[in-house]
Amino acid sequence: MSMFESDFELSLKKQRRWGETAIQALLFGSAALSVVTTVGIVIVLLSQALKFFARPEVTLGEFFTMSKWQPQIGQFGILVLVNATFLTSIIAMIVALPLGLMIAIYLSEYASPRTRGVLKPVLEILAGIPTVVYGYFALTFMTPLLRNIFGQDVVEIFNVASAGVVIGVLILPLVTSMAEDALSAVPRALREAAYGLGATRLETAVKVVVPGAMSGLAAAFIVAISRAIGETMIVAIAAGAGPRNFDSWSEAFRSLALFNPFKAAETMTGHIVRISGGDISYESIDYDSLFAIGLTLFVITFALNLLSRWIVRRFREEY
Repeated sequence: MSMFESDFELSLKKQRRWGETAIQALLFGSAALSVVTTVGIVIVLLSQALKFFARPEVTLGEFFTMSKWQPQIGQFGILVLVNATFLTSIIAMIVALPLGLMIAIYLSEYASPRTRGVLKPVLEILAGIPTVVYGYFALTFMTPLLRNIFGQDVVEIFNVASAGVVIGVLILPLVTSMAEDALSAVPRALREAAYGLGATRLETAVKVVVPGAMSGLAAAFIVAISRAIGETMIVAIAAGAGPRNFDSWSEAFRSLALFNPFKAAETMTGHIVRISGGDISYESIDYDSLFAIGLTLFVITFALNLLSRWIVRRFREEY
């Protein structure tokens, strides 16, 4: 290398590129803003929730063991709201996970490029529909359908089942998209090896591709569960406008009322919407209880996200 070339490279290194510096600073600021926003949310939830738990009429034992949620009269059993939330989410998963996986397998292994070009936009349209529209769809279509199937004396007008089914439809595009990405990441060589051994396309998809993408599929399912747990408008409109309280947990288990999907129940997000939308007094016990519910919901979804990341790291296949 000549001295002229070395001097030229040195001059290029010393030259300041203001545009790249500005872009780098903008990208760093965007990343830092997301972190600061998350920290701010956690601080607000913790500070307000601590005010709720600092009240003399509230104890952690009652918060996690009582079978009624009525803050106005000093009953703080969060588990009745948690039970309705998980019951709705389980119904949504029963609908979304099998359908989403089957659609993803079809798009990844069977569909032609033309068919895939039609189905993918349709699924994206489902993802773009406002959730309030899904809520009224659950109330005006799914609930009458369930009442015609199981009987009007069995299915209440506001019920968990219709909300859960429609939430499953809502998260179906999310499950399908993430599952298809996981299936498409499996190398083509594994498929060709299975075909060379005489496996059919179905056997290859079920016994080779799906096990090879299991970590990605598990992560997709957990993210979908988190989305279902956090859904608000559908459950606020269709599931019910009051907690499903019980005299005791033994009575709830004995009568199986705890698991009845055809009765009205209020989820954590639905309760937050109903209470915060009314004439609630600032710093009242009802107001502070909203942050305790929000903190509980945040802890559940955060734990699910951590579980998803652990599954991806633990069971990731290196190809």
